Amino acid sequence: MRMNVTTIIPAYNEGKNIGQVLTTICSVDMIDKIIVVSDGSIDDTVEVAKTFGVDIVELDKNYGKGFAMKTGLNYTKSPIILFLDADLKGIQPYHINALLEPICLDMVDMTLGIFNEGRGVTDLAQRVTPFLTGQRGVKKSILDEIQEKNGWSEGFGVELMLTKHAIENQLRILEVPLQHVSHAMKEEKMGLTKGVASRLKMYWEIAKELNKY
Repeated sequence: MRMNVTTIIPAYNEGKNIGQVLTTICSVDMIDKIIVVSDGSIDDTVEVAKTFGVDIVELDKNYGKGFAMKTGLNYTKSPIILFLDADLKGIQPYHINALLEPICLDMVDMTLGIFNEGRGVTDLAQRVTPFLTGQRGVKKSILDEIQEKNGWSEGFGVELMLTKHAIENQLRILEVPLQHVSHAMKEEKMGLTKGVASRLKMYWEIAKELNKY
């Protein structure tokens, strides 16, 4: 099934993890284009991504996840977009197909990938707040509408923004279990002190987005 799909992967210092994600994505026939947006990375994220022959956009500093996602959209006209985090563990081609097929068949407008039986801590977080997932398939027309009418959250509040728009506009949403998939925790990637600080910043950006509604 080919429907002209672009995958956008926002990445900030994910050199240790992004190779696993790109290995999977590059093997999926449904994907026509892959864009890695390096959000001011200072590690080897870009160098690793280059070995996969994907499109790369390098931002001059760390603007935030939402800004990186929005930037990626400027480089594609595909009618279907798949957003993926760069630090996924256990992601397989059949997970990607499960996220995309319902949209390609026009059964839904948006899919949300929910971790299931990956790691206890990440499973729990997504069961409590499934609307915050970074694994999301969506029609580009919806994303264009958000940018034109409502503006775009540039930080971690972007996931809440997308879900809120979908609910308020009665879009068709499907939660897709991602069996045995998880991601690296911030504290694991950055160390305890920096990881906790980054997590608190994420919660603040989400809360700021929530206060808009």
